[in-house]
Amino acid sequence: MQKLWIWLMLAVALVGCHSSQKAVYSPEQIVPSEKSLLWKISGNGLKKSSYLLGTIHLIPKDKFELSEATYDALAEARRVTFEIDMKEMTNLSAQFSLLTKAFMNGGKTLKDLLPAEDYAFVKQKLDARGMPATMLERMKPMFLSTMFTSDEESPSVNTANMTSVEMELYRQVKRRKLESAGLETASYQMAIFDSIPYETQAKMLVETLRNTEGSSHEFDDMIRMYLEQDINAMEAMMSGDDSGIGDYQDILLRNRNRNWIPVMGRMMREKSTLFAVGAGHLGGQSGVIALLRQEGYRVEAAQTAPAPRP
Repeated sequence: MQKLWIWLMLAVALVGCHSSQKAVYSPEQIVPSEKSLLWKISGNGLKKSSYLLGTIHLIPKDKFELSEATYDALAEARRVTFEIDMKEMTNLSAQFSLLTKAFMNGGKTLKDLLPAEDYAFVKQKLDARGMPATMLERMKPMFLSTMFTSDEESPSVNTANMTSVEMELYRQVKRRKLESAGLETASYQMAIFDSIPYETQAKMLVETLRNTEGSSHEFDDMIRMYLEQDINAMEAMMSGDDSGIGDYQDILLRNRNRNWIPVMGRMMREKSTLFAVGAGHLGGQSGVIALLRQEGYRVEAAQTAPAPRP
């Protein structure tokens, strides 16, 4: 009987060692093929599993639902890490500080950067939205782009009927008294805008507005892809050239993904963590899942069937 227990304990130890070993993926397995928003991360020396959840920054309230598997991951995790710590994003003084960094240096204005016809087009868009052009035209054009694309001129994109996956998740964090953290700071994200010339940003703003003029198809397509959990399609849309950002994908997407990996590794070694980042960061050759697999982590799709809110 004693020998049997020794063999059983040895078997358990061997299984434990195996689960912490580096995972080896063939080249064709590195890029995820499954359609899933929630992924389990294990192996590579981790004592406990962590999780990766793809989010979307704006979604109709009637289409939002955290899956049962996500609730299970929240129950297991001891920390939830966003792109930017939601404590920072919900702090009024921090928001005011960020607003001061949204303006262009050197007194530049949008009128200085665009031909008269393009400037008139953007000003008309600002006026139609009730936005004071005299103040906003000093903002970095990419910051203006995010303001436009977060609320397209369409009944289907009425912000009163919208919510944010990050905000809904943060409510769960506070309710469960979990630690929250960020992979990067809001100041860093704002500084990214300064890596792209203002003139280029202004052209990208005009292209974005012209591509979406009179249509909400791009927003509708993004929501559809998210609900279908098609992370590779979302990554492809983000990497496309329609918005004019194709030449800057290293700055806006790939470099950020790569910078996150060592931060995620440190956090996962400390405690079980649920990472919640934009779903467009997950798929593709340069996505977070592929990069984690290349580092030796076992990254597996988790079931994401909808479940009622508790």
